[in-house]
Amino acid sequence: MATSRLLPYGLSLPAVAALTVFMAAPLVMVLMLSFNSFTMATGIQPGFNFKNYVEVLGDNYFHTIFGRTFVLALWVTGISILIGAPEAYVIHRMRPPWRSIFLLVILGPLLVSVIVRTLGWAVLLGRGGMVNVALVKLGILERPMEFMYSFTGMTVALVHVLVPFMVLSVWTSLRRLDPAVEAAGVSLGASQATVLWRIVLPQAMPGILSGSLIVFTLAASAFATPAIVGGRRLKVASMAAYDEFLNSQNWPLGAAIVVVLLVAMVAIVMGYNRIVEGRFKQVFQ
Repeated sequence: MATSRLLPYGLSLPAVAALTVFMAAPLVMVLMLSFNSFTMATGIQPGFNFKNYVEVLGDNYFHTIFGRTFVLALWVTGISILIGAPEAYVIHRMRPPWRSIFLLVILGPLLVSVIVRTLGWAVLLGRGGMVNVALVKLGILERPMEFMYSFTGMTVALVHVLVPFMVLSVWTSLRRLDPAVEAAGVSLGASQATVLWRIVLPQAMPGILSGSLIVFTLAASAFATPAIVGGRRLKVASMAAYDEFLNSQNWPLGAAIVVVLLVAMVAIVMGYNRIVEGRFKQVFQ
């Protein structure tokens, strides 16, 4: 009897050990590194002080970088919801084999490296790129606009990279939606807009919540796309940490940036999760 009770814990030990070695241990080492000090003359000096955190939290330079990082992540998340949720519903209503074909079209870009996709956007968003040529010919712009090295360019490229995660999350939630419930709403006199708002949207909320959390965290920690499209002028938190680690060799300050970014992301994600689950608690029960 005692053996059967201990069996689940024994089977979980390999996973717990792997999680501890490959995830928890590096995070603890980064946290310990952030309390060390650094000078150009002596390099990294072991110790325990909050100097790096005081610099990150008190310097306007880092305030701007973290503000830009989270505003960018919020924009990308919001636009991904507006694009991905309706797209997932349209795919949900499709019949085979079109549903599988369109899912493959949406998820296919995930098979290509994010750097390759971002370089593609760098070509499209250039002053002589297809986007500027189309906007000028349509009369929307008088002259080519500078999308590269701009906040708009970073937002567009990140939305393209991350919106498949939103589509996949919402579509997975909608698979549990019984079409008969929608038909019953219409037969009782509800308009299609009312059915979408009162029946479909609540059922899609778990997928929207999980998709928005995935998109937000990936956007806030993204490095390749902001570095290529945004350049050095629009630095985000991951680029600041990269510079401190590899350019300035100030590993303790880079570690402090990483820890602050991680703590802020966890706080935002937990707060958002609590608010949405409270608003739609009947769906999550």
